[in-house]
Amino acid sequence: MPISQILTITVPVADQERALAFYTGVLDFEVRTDNPFPMGRWLTVAPKESGTALLLASWFPGMAPIGGLVVAAPDLDALAARLGEHGVPFEGPSDEPWGRQLLFQDPFGNGFVVSQA
Repeated sequence: MPISQILTITVPVADQERALAFYTGVLDFEVRTDNPFPMGRWLTVAPKESGTALLLASWFPGMAPIGGLVVAAPDLDALAARLGEHGVPFEGPSDEPWGRQLLFQDPFGNGFVVSQA
């Protein structure tokens, strides 16, 4: 049987509290799970209308940041303004042959490509 969906993507973070503040405060994600876990805390966040969550994992200290997580937003100018208000460096929005996009990283170096939805 083929895989039917992606449930969770593990994103390495050094500090789960700082990551939680960034993803919920800056990106307006919601907390999906926040439970004790043998290696710390099972903490997932996601955009409010997304089926796929990000696992903010601090128990992989050697895991390199993820580059190129592709997400969508309906208004890149509004996202750019919000990122700027929070002091988050970003590139764009820019018009590319494949569409409009904006680039940024979370505080731990995980890179995002945001496409205009």
